[in-house]
Amino acid sequence: MTTIGTPLSPRATKVMLLGSGELGREVLIALQRLGVETIAVDRYENAPGQQIAHHARTITMSDPDALRALIEAERPDLVVPEIEAIATPALEALEAEGVVRVIPTARAARLTMDREGIRRLAAETLGLQTSPYRFCDSLEELQAAVGDIGYPCVVKPVMSSSGKGQSKIDGPDAVVAAWEYAMSGSRVSNTRIIVEGFVDFDYEITLLTVRARGATGEVETQFCEPIGHRQVSGDYVESWQPHPMSATALERARQIAAAVTADLGGQGIFGVELFVKGDDVWFSEVSPRPHDTGMVTMVTQWQNEFELHARAILGLPVDTTLKSPGASAVIYGGVDAEGVVFDGVDAALQVPRTDIRLFGKPESFVKRRMGVALAYADDVDTARANAVEAAGRVTPRVP
Repeated sequence: MTTIGTPLSPRATKVMLLGSGELGREVLIALQRLGVETIAVDRYENAPGQQIAHHARTITMSDPDALRALIEAERPDLVVPEIEAIATPALEALEAEGVVRVIPTARAARLTMDREGIRRLAAETLGLQTSPYRFCDSLEELQAAVGDIGYPCVVKPVMSSSGKGQSKIDGPDAVVAAWEYAMSGSRVSNTRIIVEGFVDFDYEITLLTVRARGATGEVETQFCEPIGHRQVSGDYVESWQPHPMSATALERARQIAAAVTADLGGQGIFGVELFVKGDDVWFSEVSPRPHDTGMVTMVTQWQNEFELHARAILGLPVDTTLKSPGASAVIYGGVDAEGVVFDGVDAALQVPRTDIRLFGKPESFVKRRMGVALAYADDVDTARANAVEAAGRVTPRVP
């Protein structure tokens, strides 16, 4: 039986999020609706989640001493990593000491914080089909690796997010630029990169996979309908649900997702990214948390990915049922400035069956995700067109 205490009381159920961007903000809202006391942690002040949490804390989360000190001072019941750049050895030590429970587990946080840990688990331990890959620590190693893998190939920092530092190489003239871009896009001071052979896929999906307690009290695995998405330079710009797949491909995708998430263990939602060509499926990456492409579930599912995560980590039942086809489209900052204003929100909401989420980020960059337009419809194509139209009507500017 799950018991939840009253926030701001001695019996409060306390959850700390490490990372408080737009995804963390929605998780915090879902937790607060269930009566949980929330602590939002980020590397900068007034992050989106910090604006709505019961408590806001600002530290360098990759500093193990600072991270340990904060957790020991706050004593949350659960620590929920929402980004990759975290001192995961400190989390493993705290979990082993019984100080806190890490979501989904401290081991999962460590393995998925960089691309090397999770790729080696998937390909070398679990034997799942992935693209060919090499890890490199220098430009010379990169040049040798692309010679072995061949062109085209993709270069990524082992620690980055939202496509930062990622580039596709079509020939030897692009190798040096790819190395330099990867170094600039790494989330931490780390010169290690991954080179992946290019998979000739038909499409990519995110398969949101939920590990939650069922009626018997045992952890069960459930799947949301597949989410299609379009990326530019490795960063998602729109997503839609459901994405059509053959029955064979869907079953293979679920088998891969179940294998990876079962090995990682714990409870919560996982965003499993997969390449699909016909009935063939390749594992790409997994995030042990809500996924940016999954923001579409705020209009497509009875319980969106944030509500599913909140329920699962608290030991509550979940429902992954699809409510309606829908789509999301990113609203970019467009300018480099602090405290921007947004014109055209009223015009955007005049597009049928749409909604807008503005994240409240204190600083805008030209390609920073500042909001998202959501649309639902009787079919995915209509929803996609409406989401893109609504997003295009919102214009950030310097006041």
